[in-house]
Amino acid sequence: MFSEIAILEDLGLIITGATVVFFLARFLNIPSIVAYIVAGLLLGPVLGLVSVSDSVEIISEVGIALLLFLVGLELSLEKIKDVGKVAVVAGIGQVIFTAAGGLAFCLLLGFDLMEGIFIATALTFSSTVVVVKLLDQKDELDSVYGRIAVGIFLVQDLVVVVALTFLAGLGRGEDVAAREMLVNLGIAFAGMGLLLIVAAVASRYILPWLLGRVASSQEALLVASLAWCFAFVLGAEVMELSLEIGAFLAGLALAQLPYNHDLRRRVHPLMNFFIAVFFVSLGIQMEFGAMGEIWMPAIFLSLFVLIGNPFIFMLLIARMGYGERTSFLTSVTVAQISEFSFIFATMGLSAGLIGDEILSLVGVVGLVTIAISAFMILYNHRLYELIRPTGILGLFRAREGEEGMKEVDPRTGHVIVVGMNALGRDIATRLHEQGQQVLAVDTDPEKLKDLPCESLLGNVEYRSVLEEAHLSNARLLVSALHIEEVNRLLAYRTEEQGIPCAINVFDPSSIEDLLRLGVDHLINSQKVGVDRIVEALSKRGVFAP
Repeated sequence: MFSEIAILEDLGLIITGATVVFFLARFLNIPSIVAYIVAGLLLGPVLGLVSVSDSVEIISEVGIALLLFLVGLELSLEKIKDVGKVAVVAGIGQVIFTAAGGLAFCLLLGFDLMEGIFIATALTFSSTVVVVKLLDQKDELDSVYGRIAVGIFLVQDLVVVVALTFLAGLGRGEDVAAREMLVNLGIAFAGMGLLLIVAAVASRYILPWLLGRVASSQEALLVASLAWCFAFVLGAEVMELSLEIGAFLAGLALAQLPYNHDLRRRVHPLMNFFIAVFFVSLGIQMEFGAMGEIWMPAIFLSLFVLIGNPFIFMLLIARMGYGERTSFLTSVTVAQISEFSFIFATMGLSAGLIGDEILSLVGVVGLVTIAISAFMILYNHRLYELIRPTGILGLFRAREGEEGMKEVDPRTGHVIVVGMNALGRDIATRLHEQGQQVLAVDTDPEKLKDLPCESLLGNVEYRSVLEEAHLSNARLLVSALHIEEVNRLLAYRTEEQGIPCAINVFDPSSIEDLLRLGVDHLINSQKVGVDRIVEALSKRGVFAP
């Protein structure tokens, strides 16, 4: 009984501390990962209020699994097919140069070989979660440099899976002979290869059918996807691999399906809770007693990441023929270490391969690089304009060009049609035939099939879905839904954005409420056919150029 109360007290303090520091960090545009680690430092080493219990560790491990699952969901191969070559060359080239340079640097700083390998590996990877979140915040995820960055992260994340598999093989036993170690590594990589094959086959043949059967229910889709994730986690456990490998491959398989956007939106809030616990607990485990020994190496290693990584990327991307701006903006995105770095160091500590001081060192480097690089990414264009006149960038011999600027969004002046019932499909088809750019939105992928126009799977009750539909750039939103609450919400959102809307009135008693919310056009599908609806909208000048 007392242990259960202690667990609740620890969790309560962790969540409270994370929330307080998170809100303070928001004013400074500091990423949440940094805020959570600082909260852990305050709760653990500074104030001594919380220690990491077994139950908290279990919860944080679930957070790691969901984090890796979400990272996998971000990596759709379709998004980066046009930048695949530069992503592979830059990603692998950076991993090689940073790992080799980091190891040499660590040996010069006096670390032994095993410690140097762990630190160099931690320095190699950049944060997919932090960068994707910041680029999305800047609305530059679809820019050329944004797509290159995401492609590079895909390559890095695949290398992470190899590194985690290698660590799983080393962790199968202590003081084993070299031959046994090679056997363990072979078994680990065979298990990872088997999981990868299962993920690829399932993504192509099984998951589209399986999730298609439940996709009409958003709750069932979420539960089925989480079941898929934890089935892979269990598979990884059976093969004595890390749960991170299973969760990442599960997410990567789902990322190639049309449901990945909706799944990311639904998994994200759940992941936020668990991942907050993980990073707070990481901060709690950091030892201030070792700070006297690690502060100088932490400064040098942080500078190596903040300056060395962008230097390597600038050189590689410029050699691939991209312009100065694109090369610079892409290189700035990688000037931090990754959430994988913390996970890798934590696993090394658990396996007894490194000590607490190395985990603390990685934590300090992470705090410094993630915090500083966040500002570098947020103000990357200003930073470029500031550095360009100095002539330093000319040393990389990148050709002139503006590919790094955000491309013109094709979703401008389009018509969003929500609800692919018979009325919605007819309206979307008729408007498309008239030459309008139409985006059809529905929560059921079956209803989006065989439409002649572009489609988006998602629930319009989420603001993020309307943002992805680029409501602010739309010419008109048409709702064919028979759900009063959602129609009212859409009326409010369009009024908020200053976009005209046409709402289906299936219940006359709702007319007054819709007019009060600023609805421009009311559709009575029971009395007026689709041709008359489209004709009426045209006469009112909705589609005027």
